[in-house]
Amino acid sequence: MAVADPTHGRRFFRARVVVPVLVIVFAIFLLPGASLYYHYSGGRSCTRCHEIWQPYRDWHESAHRDIACSECHGDVMTLDAGFHLKNIRQLATHLRGKAPEQVRLKTDDVLNVEKRCAKCHREEYASWAAGPHSATYTNIFLNRDHNQQTRLMDDCLRCHSMHFQGSIRDLVTPIDTQGPWKLRDNRLADQPAMPCLTCHQLHRHGSELVHVEKEEKPDDAGPRQEITRPSLALFDRREQDYVPLHDLPLPRMFEGTRTVKISPDQRQALCYQCHAPSAGGQVGTGDDRTPIGVHEGLSCLACHEKHGQTTRASCSTCHPQLSNCGLDVEKMDTTFKSTKSLHNVHTVKCLDCHKNGIPKSKKINNHEGHEGTRRIPA
Repeated sequence: MAVADPTHGRRFFRARVVVPVLVIVFAIFLLPGASLYYHYSGGRSCTRCHEIWQPYRDWHESAHRDIACSECHGDVMTLDAGFHLKNIRQLATHLRGKAPEQVRLKTDDVLNVEKRCAKCHREEYASWAAGPHSATYTNIFLNRDHNQQTRLMDDCLRCHSMHFQGSIRDLVTPIDTQGPWKLRDNRLADQPAMPCLTCHQLHRHGSELVHVEKEEKPDDAGPRQEITRPSLALFDRREQDYVPLHDLPLPRMFEGTRTVKISPDQRQALCYQCHAPSAGGQVGTGDDRTPIGVHEGLSCLACHEKHGQTTRASCSTCHPQLSNCGLDVEKMDTTFKSTKSLHNVHTVKCLDCHKNGIPKSKKINNHEGHEGTRRIPA
């Protein structure tokens, strides 16, 4: 009969309890030193792993080069235990020689970076959070009206949740038009499906954005005023890389056989990647909202505020209280959401109101004696 080893229980206790405690104590003493090393190395400690070198070099030439890596990605002093466990797994992967040639941000990484954008870009973040582009995974993928009419597919991820790691079947179940639908990962339910990194590449090469006091800002109004930031770019899910704004094409649009005039505002190229017409290029097809009629040639951003997409002040920005037709345009039904709208702002034409033909213009003098024109109502 075998005799029990009296030391077995003690060895088991040390393995299960003492060793983890020692690891924790070691980590407590290690973290401050590692944090100081990271701080004074200026982020170069990240490049100890060769696969981090390229992102580090890109960051060093970007508009965010004065922002430490830890400000967006966290560091050894981060209190989130999941953050450190993930880094330990990544270190183990690296030591086993299985690290990828290029490092890609995972879904959780993107969502964590998005929250840190608010630390510096408070106004922009607040506008985005109040607008339609902050729609959550629940809003987008569990929408009953949409899912009953259109079957969910992988192409949905091209614009919505393009950073999600997996296919549509990994995100939603079931994939049919009956439902009820649910997210496979409930943690994503209230997370934004189109975070900041959808349209912004933080490591994009560009001049440093310097914050100065209002009275110190140079007089750069007019043609010298900045229109876009270097970070504007589209994340291409298929290539797992960003396409800079200047490389994005503006579509050629048609109304029947007539070529539609489109604003040369290059920022629209970013909008058109998702709000695009069908393959035939006909205006108004697909999710296209290109203006025609009286507003043909206007840029999307002539009416839509860039982050929040609000349009409340867009009419009064260009029109006086009374239009050339003698009507208060802000009291007209200009919504595009309803098919019953009589004056859809994207398609309204003079002939929509002037059934007998467009009246001629007549020169008038305003109260300051300046000459102008005004339509004579038909």
